[in-house]
Amino acid sequence: MCGIAGAIWWDAAKSVSPEILQRMTTSLQHRGPDADGHYFWPNAGDRAASSPGVALGHRRLSIIDVAGSAQPLGNEDDSIQIVFNGEIYNYRELRAQLLAAGHTFRTDGDTEVIVHLYEQHGLDFVQHLRGMFALAIWDSRERRLVLVRDRLGKKPLYFRKEDGRLLFGSELKALLQVPDVPRQLNHQAVLQFLTLQYVPHPDCILEGFSKLPPASMGILQNGDWNVRSYWSPPFDQPELSRRRVEDWSDELRESLTEAVRLRLRSDVPLGAFLSGGIDSTVICGVMQSQLDRPVETFSIGFPVAAFDERAYAREASAFLGTNHHEAVVTPDALGILPKLIWHYDEPFGDSSAIPTMYLAQMTREHVTVALTGDAGDELFCGYDRYRAARVTGFSDYVPRSLRRLMSSVVARIPASTEHRSFRRRLKRLMESLAQDPERRYLNWITIFNASRLEWLLTPELQKLAALRDPAECIFEAYRKFPSRDFITRTTATDVQTYLPCDILTKVDIASMAASLECRCPFLDHKVVELAARMPIEVKQTLRQSKKVLVETFRDKIPASIQNRSKMGFGVPIDHWFRNELKPLLFEVLLSDRCLNRGLLNPSSVRMLVDEHTSGRMNHAYRLWNLLCLELWQRLNLDGTPPICAPTVIA
Repeated sequence: MCGIAGAIWWDAAKSVSPEILQRMTTSLQHRGPDADGHYFWPNAGDRAASSPGVALGHRRLSIIDVAGSAQPLGNEDDSIQIVFNGEIYNYRELRAQLLAAGHTFRTDGDTEVIVHLYEQHGLDFVQHLRGMFALAIWDSRERRLVLVRDRLGKKPLYFRKEDGRLLFGSELKALLQVPDVPRQLNHQAVLQFLTLQYVPHPDCILEGFSKLPPASMGILQNGDWNVRSYWSPPFDQPELSRRRVEDWSDELRESLTEAVRLRLRSDVPLGAFLSGGIDSTVICGVMQSQLDRPVETFSIGFPVAAFDERAYAREASAFLGTNHHEAVVTPDALGILPKLIWHYDEPFGDSSAIPTMYLAQMTREHVTVALTGDAGDELFCGYDRYRAARVTGFSDYVPRSLRRLMSSVVARIPASTEHRSFRRRLKRLMESLAQDPERRYLNWITIFNASRLEWLLTPELQKLAALRDPAECIFEAYRKFPSRDFITRTTATDVQTYLPCDILTKVDIASMAASLECRCPFLDHKVVELAARMPIEVKQTLRQSKKVLVETFRDKIPASIQNRSKMGFGVPIDHWFRNELKPLLFEVLLSDRCLNRGLLNPSSVRMLVDEHTSGRMNHAYRLWNLLCLELWQRLNLDGTPPICAPTVIA
């Protein structure tokens, strides 16, 4: 796992010097503490007027071929250069094929395999890769720069295309080290963040910057820049004749077992996250069956019982025979907030980033690589909201006028202030009955829905929200697979949006902050393709989620965990905002500095703070979003963002 950064320019005034490139890679040191490498083309003073200049930078976390594979890395004559972040799990098989085709190797790692694949197959090289990756290839013969991101969006890649230059990097902070780069707030991205708690690709919180979407390749040649997709999960290719779990079990077991086996390739210590949920337990079980030693597993717990899964993790560990490590943490929100805001680059409102950071830090004390159970919920219908969507789907047969009447009656019932209470969830479900299924689901997953967002914003931003729906990416994703049932279309939507923009971003940034590599077997594209073709009845019934996953791997899951309800991975921010974080809430959100930015209606912000701190309503996640947005602006817009994580935000 590594960090990459670089630039290509055809305007000499836009050149990137060695000093600037050094700052870009230094800002990514947490992603790769083991080595630092730079490449410039052509050599200083050799560039012809018609030739571009190229700078490639790399920070390395050594996982495979620890002693070799320094980057940037080239082919035999150095005409092709690469900087690469990630892991190619099938590199040994690819290497054997390339050796048979006549290629020669100087290293034993996966990076050089990509270089020779590009030589052998051109731009189709990416179709042969099985792994997680963000990479840049400079082809001096073709005068072509190629940027690529993996199929599911596990590894991030930012870029900025401007007159005379293109900049790129693993994190936005690397691009901000270039002196003349402007930092102007993207107001449309602010609306997206307030709605979804993240800024979806390809957009970015700063004007003029973009995120390369998952499964995309960006090509710059002869001054022309274009981005194209090279893969899509085959939700539009269902195998509806295979409607029994037995029709899929053997294939699922074989596919996931192979995905785990490939991810055990490492030259450094390796372990796994184990929460005691179905997904992480399955991964640890398959992992343990392939090793001749106990798997090192890791979990953290909290003093608040509603957020503590340690008992389940212990039970899963004992059942599987892993060597389990756990720690109890009392999250120091005041202490971790500056670090969190700096590492995430853009406003990021998923508060489970806090425990994820703690878990990554603890795990890194023992191993350098950890397998995770991410994506099991999206691929196999694990979230409670999927079953809620199925239940409320029956109401669509009721006349809309009657559904509106039912929703209006429920709306007058006081809501519980406990975020995870049954009454609160039931109220949200019933209030949405009159809406179309897509809008109903959107309102369940949004922080500020359309009406609340309008109430929150200043008139200027209200006009902007009216021009373009901040949640348009959700509806675009729904439209992509119109022939499938609604629940499958919903999971497909989450695979395209929530999974890469929230879950994978959260884990990548939190783990890289600790210089820990996380590998996700469920994100193997062979596993994803298999799950995408499954009919809904093998994944979900009214009574059971993840049906095919549980029944296929029943031998890896303790009986008490097979049907346990999903707890989630969070922190008690509702409690914090009424107690230890209450002063921060007043100091930050009710400050003139925040209220005079022209984004939020001051009276709306004051009402949110008052209703929550008084205990009348639970606005915890809304307030967390607003707090993250304001602190991000203070760090990145009000001053020059530091090159290292700060301890306070002024």
